[in-house]
Amino acid sequence: MPTSTQTAALRINLDNANHHLWNNHGTWFLHYTVHPTPVTKERIRRTLGTRDIRIARDRRDDFFTQLTRQTDAVAA
Repeated sequence: MPTSTQTAALRINLDNANHHLWNNHGTWFLHYTVHPTPVTKERIRRTLGTRDIRIARDRRDDFFTQLTRQTDAVAA
């Protein structure tokens, strides 16, 4: 029986401080892609609930930190 493990693989553009951020009429969203199976992908947009770019960056960083910790815990 095949088994699968989930890992977080983040692509970060160091030249773009707003990578994974999307401004929708003044409100910042987190925008990322997940691959639920090897042949499919899903684009996710989650509101960060702020109009302040500095807060949006902090919330984005917190989200990806938590995501990485969760996938590391599942893999262990």
